[in-house]
Amino acid sequence: MILINLGRLLMLVVWSFLLFNLIQPFPKPLKYFLDIGLFFMVVMHALQLTLQKATLTKDEAKPGAAFQTRVFLFGVFEMVAWQKKQRAQRLSDRGR
Repeated sequence: MILINLGRLLMLVVWSFLLFNLIQPFPKPLKYFLDIGLFFMVVMHALQLTLQKATLTKDEAKPGAAFQTRVFLFGVFEMVAWQKKQRAQRLSDRGR
């Protein structure tokens, strides 16, 4: 779990760096690279959120806005934490 939290922290640093480039642009070659990186990050995290929603079964509860925001911000790190939580919940349900 420590590695997941470390990954989340890393994602916050990356988001901050990319968004800072919008407020205070870096010199030209780096600015364009970071703009492309931000675009790629937004598209990939939105795609991940969309795929996560599409794979839910009808039995599972729809994710709330807070969870969707965390998936968008932290990406794969939030998904791994969610999968671990789901797996633990299934195991505890089987034990009953």
